[in-house]
Amino acid sequence: MIVAFSISPSAGDETGGVSEAVAEAVRVVRASGLPNETNAMFTNIEGEWDEVMAVVKQAVDAVAAASPRVSLVLKADIRPGYTGQLTAKVERIEQALGE
Repeated sequence: MIVAFSISPSAGDETGGVSEAVAEAVRVVRASGLPNETNAMFTNIEGEWDEVMAVVKQAVDAVAAASPRVSLVLKADIRPGYTGQLTAKVERIEQALGE
């Protein structure tokens, strides 16, 4: 499965920024060893249901350590029997575009 998720603390720093708290969540994801990527809006992670959800929970806990309230947005592509889809899905789109 692939999960795209976004975690944010309820309040930012003195400038309204949330990058320090979000960086803690991304550290958890990268330390998991699961295939992942981070873009401007979401972090994507691929693996089996239990391992992916455990990492999402750990990432939420990391942000919660710095904020009394945390927002989580999560979208999942659940397709048993398929791996390597984090990159394969994009490659199929690029092929369809002819680029």
